[in-house]
Amino acid sequence: MSLLSVHALGKAFGAVCAVDNVNFTLHPGEMLALIGPNGAGKSTTFNLINGQLRADHGRILLNSQNLVGLTPREICRQGVGRTFQIAETFLSLSVIENVQMALLAYSNNIFSFFKSAAQFQRNEAMRLLAQVGLDEQAARPVSDLAYGDVKRVELALALATQPSLLLMDEPTAGMAPTERLELMALTKKIVAERQIAVLFTEHSMDVVFGYADRVIVLAQGQLIAQGTPEEIRRHPEVQRVYFGSGATFEDFNA
Repeated sequence: MSLLSVHALGKAFGAVCAVDNVNFTLHPGEMLALIGPNGAGKSTTFNLINGQLRADHGRILLNSQNLVGLTPREICRQGVGRTFQIAETFLSLSVIENVQMALLAYSNNIFSFFKSAAQFQRNEAMRLLAQVGLDEQAARPVSDLAYGDVKRVELALALATQPSLLLMDEPTAGMAPTERLELMALTKKIVAERQIAVLFTEHSMDVVFGYADRVIVLAQGQLIAQGTPEEIRRHPEVQRVYFGSGATFEDFNA
C-alpha cells in the first residue's frame, strides 16, 4: 500500500503551467528521486506537497488524507518532514539546542521554552543526534561545524517531527563528494530502520543512481518517465531532455 499518492496534480502561474497533471506514488521504506532539468517543476511539486503552495487541481494523499489546502504546519502534523537546499539551522545555538528547539516546536511547548529548554527532551535529542552520528558534538555551536555536519543536524531536526514522509530538497548541495555519499548512505539506513518514505530532488546523478529505489523525471511540468535508476539511466527521452542527442548519463558522469 502506498504512503503518498499524487493524482493529477497541477499548478499554473499565469500562463505558465509549472506542474501539469503529475501522478506518482511512494511507499514506506522507499527513496524516490525527483529529477529534471532547470524549470522542470521539481521545486513547485515539493512546495505543493509541503503546503507552501496550493494546487490548482489534483490530490495529494498521505495515508488517504488529502493534504491539499492544509498549511505547512498542519501538513507537518500529518507526518511530513522537510530539509532544504540551504540548511536551515540556528547557527548561534549548540547542536543539541537546535534539536531541542525542533522537539519543543513539535510538542507545542515553544512558548515556554525559556524556562525548560535546557533539559526539555534532552534524552530524545541525544538519541536523534546519535542516529545521525553527532552525539559527540552535541555541545558545539552549529556555527563551528563543517557543512556536511550541519546537514546532519538538519536531518536530525526533520526527524524530530516524527515524519512518515521526508522531503529532501537538494540534500547534498554544496557538499564535497565524500560528504554527500556519506549523508545519503546515512539517510538510506534511517529509512530502512524507521520505514519512512523519502522524496528527494538532486542534481548529482551519482547520488540519484546510487541511492534512489525509483526515479521520476519531470520536464516542463510534465512527468515524462519513471522507473528504476537503471531504467531511467537508459531512457532515451530522459537522455534527450538532459543532453540532446548523442550523449548519455555515462558521458555526464565520466
